[in-house]
Amino acid sequence: MSSVFQDDVIAFADDYVMGLMSPTEAELFEALIAADPALAAHVARLREQLLPLDLSAEALALPPGFAARLQDIIARTPQDAAPTTPLSADPTVAPVAANLPRAPMRWLAGLAASLVLGLVLGFGGAMQRPAPAPQVVAVLLDDQGQPRAIIEDYGDDTAQIRFVSDVDVPQGFSIQAWTLPSREMGPQSLGVLDGPRATTLAGPDLPVPADAQLYEITLEPEGGSPTGRPTGPIIAKGLAAAQNI
Repeated sequence: MSSVFQDDVIAFADDYVMGLMSPTEAELFEALIAADPALAAHVARLREQLLPLDLSAEALALPPGFAARLQDIIARTPQDAAPTTPLSADPTVAPVAANLPRAPMRWLAGLAASLVLGLVLGFGGAMQRPAPAPQVVAVLLDDQGQPRAIIEDYGDDTAQIRFVSDVDVPQGFSIQAWTLPSREMGPQSLGVLDGPRATTLAGPDLPVPADAQLYEITLEPEGGSPTGRPTGPIIAKGLAAAQNI
């Protein structure tokens, strides 16, 4: 199985864990998880990595009468009822989720079918290799304490950044990611982003990332800081949490 195919599966895991899939898409992806232990382990690890973001969210009270309505629904639902939305015999005709443009149902259904076929034919070896795990994860917060992005640093001069809320980037500016391995080294650029989208960063040769290491993103002139150091306003920053690998 090609690395591109594996990368696509892993990318869908982000959407699944963050609840961006429709119920039918989630059902298809759960079939992939059940068929592949390595993917299941990756999903479990991703949930643990996003736990700091979950904990940073403000607790919201349930609306009045919610418990009574829920009990009424449970009482009126037969316990042996079949699923209300079973998988279609032809999943390629299922509608595309409007809020998930990069994960169309037709592509996800084909992905599920291809993975199952590969496992049956014995070509699933690439997916059986554990997905690489980050050494540290940092949740970046703005000055209001709101989560803006998550950086996963793999310790091999690469890192991944995912944005969890909108970031306004004016015309003629770029987002630049930074880390502070030590005060002696000073801030080091991890890369320049065209916009607030999930990106793999290939930074310089840096020491192994450490627990409580600072990460931040700043707004810089288009193409990046002209000085090699942060010059623009800080969009968000946070301290890394070691993943105990």
